[in-house]
Amino acid sequence: MSNLLELHNISKSFGALTALRNLSFHIGEGEVVGLLGDNGAGKSTTVNLISGIHKPTEGYLSVDGKKTLFTCRSDSADAGIETIYQHTALVDSLSITRNIFMGRELTDRFGLLRQSEMREIAMEVLQNAVHISGIDSPDTLVGNLSGGQKQAVAIARAVHFKKRVLLLDEPTSALSVRETEALLNQVLKLKAENVSSVLVTHNIYHAYQVCDRFVIMSHGTKVFDVDKADTTINQLTEYVVLN
Repeated sequence: MSNLLELHNISKSFGALTALRNLSFHIGEGEVVGLLGDNGAGKSTTVNLISGIHKPTEGYLSVDGKKTLFTCRSDSADAGIETIYQHTALVDSLSITRNIFMGRELTDRFGLLRQSEMREIAMEVLQNAVHISGIDSPDTLVGNLSGGQKQAVAIARAVHFKKRVLLLDEPTSALSVRETEALLNQVLKLKAENVSSVLVTHNIYHAYQVCDRFVIMSHGTKVFDVDKADTTINQLTEYVVLN
């Protein structure tokens, strides 16, 4: 398995506060990595750095073995990385179709929206790429969806635009048990299609269901990096609690 994304000795400071210190880890192609740790461990800073929101104070990232600098979200998106936050960046007053194509709308030579084409593509994505329970129309307003359905729309957007890495930041914290299972199953389905995921979560049991490898952080540093085959839930829990 080749490494798709790598962090090399990353440090990030905000004034006198050091949020990340000498952090290195990698994400392989078609791999699901669990990024674990308690509050203040540095998980969100890591996600924001990979997403292009923050730039490292020291160290660098590489994509496909090439040194890369993300200066904004679009740089990260151009590299095939999509971030799905707990509170997804969707617009409640717009339809599922408009949310999927937001910022990447299809237009004709006169600059007019190709509404029918976008709607057809959205319907195909919802039916085949990402099944969203209870949704049968791409015209449904996102504001009428549940938390789990909104997460699925965000994943559908990433799938359609052929993203290579999904960063899922605490995606299950506001979901029901059924919605959580649907999301975790979607992560496994994407893995089968060679899409990599980084699952950032407090819930070790959810991570253990789907992750191939675990990176545990504490106070901005990596304290444990292990394959699923070489660890247990109890050991992971100890590292999170004791560090």
